[in-house]
Amino acid sequence: MSVKVEAAPILETALPDQSRRLKIGLALFSLYIIWGSTYLALRIGVESFPPFMMTGVRFLIAGVILFAFQWMRGDTLPTGVQWRNASVIGAMMLGVGTGGVTFAEQWVASGLAATAVAAVPVWAALFGGLWGRWPTRWEWAGLILGLVGVTLLNTESGMQANQLGAIALILGPMSWAFASIWSRRLNLPDGLMATAVEMIGGGAFLMVLSVIVRENLDKAPSTESVLAVVYLITFGALIAFSAYMYLLKEVRPAVATSYAYVNPIVAVFLGIVFANEEITLTGKIALVVILAGVALLTFGGGKKKAA
Repeated sequence: MSVKVEAAPILETALPDQSRRLKIGLALFSLYIIWGSTYLALRIGVESFPPFMMTGVRFLIAGVILFAFQWMRGDTLPTGVQWRNASVIGAMMLGVGTGGVTFAEQWVASGLAATAVAAVPVWAALFGGLWGRWPTRWEWAGLILGLVGVTLLNTESGMQANQLGAIALILGPMSWAFASIWSRRLNLPDGLMATAVEMIGGGAFLMVLSVIVRENLDKAPSTESVLAVVYLITFGALIAFSAYMYLLKEVRPAVATSYAYVNPIVAVFLGIVFANEEITLTGKIALVVILAGVALLTFGGGKKKAA
């Protein structure tokens, strides 16, 4: 009898922990693989669609679908403050962040775009100091190394070809990183409802931006571009972005942003195989330097990070 009484609470505590680990593992896998492939999908999409219009429609559709699903499940509707906060985060992450990267992919290879986004953990470590969490000595080394890689990346010929694209690839990851850190301190809707509202807010921001810059469809989109947008809505937004927002609540930022290790490798490989893209030696060196900086940021926190 005593054995059974002692075993029950062990099982009760172990099963939820195992379930949580499985969810975190699946979420990380979806970020590593799916988000790595979205850079090629973005490149294919902008061949027929204006970048802000395409990204705005993508997130509006995904956000409305997810919002309706969560509402039908009985989730609590967001308050006015939560709508405001989530919309601002969505505008910064999806509007400036993803929208900026999509805008740049009109001229920049998808692999280079993914390399620039790999600097997100670098910016996140820097912005963390605004809330009192300044990097440790090793993290400062990683941050500096990452910034050197970003600087080196901007000397790459593909980046120099269009200055607007280069600027977008700097501001986009910065905005994404700042919003990721800030979102942990705001009153947001619970669970996936927060993701839905953020996508609606980010999509609305992008549609307004599309009108301001007077984007329009010059011709009927190709089948490949339409399929790319469908892929971005279902996998890139509904699955992967939801997984990212889940990770931001469940794990520390360094783990949530660890997709930066894998995405550039996946994006470069897919770009070379399916889009005949080429990355110069400078771009390859920049990728290695940025990833080395991210590695120091992730593993160099020592006792302070473990705590």
